[in-house]
Amino acid sequence: MRFPPSWLDELRARADIVQIIGQYVQLKKNGRKHWGLCPFHGEKTASFSVDQEQQLYYCFGCKAGGSVIQFVMDYERLEFQDAVKHLADQLHMPLPQMEDDPDYQRRRTQRDRLLEANKEAARFFHQTLFTPAGSNALDYLKRRGLTDSVIRKFGLGAAPNGWDTLTKHMQEKGYTVEELKLVGLTVIKEAEPATETTPAKPRRAFDMFRNRAIFPIIDQYGNVLAFGGRALGDVQPKYLNTSDTPVFNKRLGVYAANLLRKERHLPRVVLVEGYMDVVSLTQFGVSGVCATLGTALTPEQAKLLKRFAPAVYLAYDGDSAGQHAILRGLDILEAEGVPARVLDFPDGLDPDEFIRRDGKEAFDGLPALTPESYRMRRLRTEHDLSTQEGRTEYAKACAAILRKLDPVDRENHLQELMVHTGFTRDVLLEQIGISAGQPAAPQTALQAPARLNPRRNSPAASDEARDEELLISIISTGRMPDDLAKEDDFHDPLLRSLYIELLGGASPASLVEMQQDEAVRARVSKLLLSPPGDDQDQLIRMARECLDRNRLKRTQAQINEIMRSLASLSSSEKAQALIRAKELTDYMKELKSAKQ
Repeated sequence: MRFPPSWLDELRARADIVQIIGQYVQLKKNGRKHWGLCPFHGEKTASFSVDQEQQLYYCFGCKAGGSVIQFVMDYERLEFQDAVKHLADQLHMPLPQMEDDPDYQRRRTQRDRLLEANKEAARFFHQTLFTPAGSNALDYLKRRGLTDSVIRKFGLGAAPNGWDTLTKHMQEKGYTVEELKLVGLTVIKEAEPATETTPAKPRRAFDMFRNRAIFPIIDQYGNVLAFGGRALGDVQPKYLNTSDTPVFNKRLGVYAANLLRKERHLPRVVLVEGYMDVVSLTQFGVSGVCATLGTALTPEQAKLLKRFAPAVYLAYDGDSAGQHAILRGLDILEAEGVPARVLDFPDGLDPDEFIRRDGKEAFDGLPALTPESYRMRRLRTEHDLSTQEGRTEYAKACAAILRKLDPVDRENHLQELMVHTGFTRDVLLEQIGISAGQPAAPQTALQAPARLNPRRNSPAASDEARDEELLISIISTGRMPDDLAKEDDFHDPLLRSLYIELLGGASPASLVEMQQDEAVRARVSKLLLSPPGDDQDQLIRMARECLDRNRLKRTQAQINEIMRSLASLSSSEKAQALIRAKELTDYMKELKSAKQ
C-alpha cells in the first residue's frame, strides 16, 4: 500500500512537529529551533533540536533525525504505514485508500465499539477481583506471590463463576449480545426446536470466561485487544484465550506490549511463554519482558520485538516442549535478522519458578547461550556420545552449524567439539569444509554491517563540499530564485539529487523520508535544517558566495588540467585546448568581477 504524496504532504502540514514531539519530549525554544533532551539516547545536556519551519528534528549527539513520521516510527517502534496511520488517527484524517470506501466508516465504528467493549470488560474483571466474587482468583494470584502493585500494573482480574454475569453487565452498558460474541466475550448457543423426546430450548448467551483469573492483553497503544483466563479449579483447558476477532490476531502481538513501549533504551527483550512468567519477572525487577500469545513465535512478532530492542533473549520453559519451541524461535529470529540468545534455566524450571526460588541476581547471572551453542547442546541430547557412531553423527551435525560462523566464534566451538567427539581439529575443519592449512575467511554476509558515521563518511571533509551542503540548506527554505544554482554546481550525487527534488517542489521532510539508509537519513536531516539567519537577502548572499567559491575553484582546476595536458596533444588538439582555456579564464574574470 502506498500513500499518495499529496496526502502525505497534507498529513505533515497538519502534524505540527513541535506539538507532536512535545507530547514526548519537553522542548524549549532557543533562537529559531526548539531544544530538548534526546529521547533516543541518554544525555544531560540538550542536543536534540526540532526545526518547526522545515518540519524536521535532529540530534547532534546520536545523529538521529527525520520528519515527524520518522519520529513516530522510532519512538513508537512502528513501521512507516503504521506510523502514518497513528498520526492520521490523532489528526482525524481519513486514510486516502478508504475515503471512497462506503464500508470504511462502518468498519471503523465497529472496531471502536469492540475496543471499548474490551476496555469495559477489563474494568469489570479488575474490579471483580477485589470483591467476594473474585476471592478465588485473588487467592490464586497471592499464592503465586504477586503483590497488589503488580496486579494493578498488569490490570489483572477475575471472571466470576456465574454463567452470564459479564454478559448481563455489558448489556446494561449498551452492548448487544452479537457485539459481545464478535469480540469473544460471550458464547451464544442457538435455539433448538422441540423433538418427540425433548422440549424446545431457547437461544442462550453465556460468558466465555467463568471462574478464571484474567490477564488482559493490551497492545502498545493501550488498547485492550483480548483476554487470557487461567482456570481456578480442575477445569480444562487450564488457559483459555480469546480467539481471533476483528480487533485481535494472536500472531501479530505479544503480551505486555504496552509496558515494553514505555521502557526506553532496552538492551534486549526477554521473551517467555506464559503470562505469569511475564508478571513474575517484572515484579522481581526484570525489564523488557513479554510473551507470545498461545502460539509459537511468528515472523510478525519477531518484527514487532525488533522495534523495542536490538536483541531477543528466549527464556522458555525447561520442559521438552519449551526446548523445542526455542529451536523454532531461533530460526524465526535469524530469518528476521534479530540477534538472539537463549537463557539456560537449571533443573527444568520455568522462568517464574526459577526467579521465585533463586531471585533476580541469579536470573541476571544465567548463561546467555548463542544460537550455535544452544543448537549444539540440543544435538548432544539426540546422539549417544558413548558410541563411535553417535560421536560421528554428532560431529557431522555440528559441522553444518559451525560452517556459518566467522573464524573466531568457530574456533571456540571447535575446542568444545574436539573434547566431546575425540576428532582432531584438522578432521573437524575438513568436515566443515575448510582446509586445515588454509585460513578461514569470515562469513561477512552473516555479520551485521558496521554503523556508518555520517560525519566521517560525509564529503563535507573539504571546503568545497561544505559549501555545497550549505547551499542545499539554503535552497531547502524555498526562498531562493529557481535559477540561482544548476545541477552541475553539485558534485556530490546525494546533494545533486536533493537539489533536483527540491527544485521539483519536494518538501524537506519528504526528502528525509525517502532515505532508506540510517546514516544517509541522519545526514540529510542535518543538511535540511533551517540555515542560520532568516533575512532573504542575507540567505541569497550566502548562497551566491558558496556558488562563486566553488565555481572559481572548479574552473581553475579545469584550466590547470588543460595546461598539464598540452604536452601530450597534437597541434590541432592543442589549439582547441587553448581556446577552451581562454573561455574558462574569461568566465573566471566574470565571476571575480561580479563579486566586487
